[in-house]
Amino acid sequence: MQEQGNNKKFTVLIIITIVLVILFWTLSQYNFFTSKPIQDTQITELVAKYNQNCPLSIQEGIRLDSVSLPKEKVVQYNLTLVKVEKATAEIQIIKENIEASLISTAKANTGLKEFRDHNYTLIYKYNDKRKVYLFEVKIAPEKYK
Repeated sequence: MQEQGNNKKFTVLIIITIVLVILFWTLSQYNFFTSKPIQDTQITELVAKYNQNCPLSIQEGIRLDSVSLPKEKVVQYNLTLVKVEKATAEIQIIKENIEASLISTAKANTGLKEFRDHNYTLIYKYNDKRKVYLFEVKIAPEKYK
């Protein structure tokens, strides 16, 4: 009788061990495949540094409010045109002038080097002085390389 009880305990111990091994293996595989690559960590840290300095006047009439990473390989700059009000602005003209300037800046600005090196799409989202959305400019890697 005692031998049968020992066999049962041994069987239960083996089953528990197998379940634990499978559980740990599954968790390690999940962590391996979901961990961020080093470059993504560097980009995340860079964006956090940018945000520490926000809001920041980057040019006469333009304020950088925040920077975010809304999708993989996309960085978004959230800006305010502090002297513009949507109701009275010629938005299309403003957008065209800003877009031309942004493309040349994206090519040369050393602060954007990490994003250029890792082929990020740059999105510049503009609001007016009342935080009303005006427009956004997307610059794909093909435009700044």
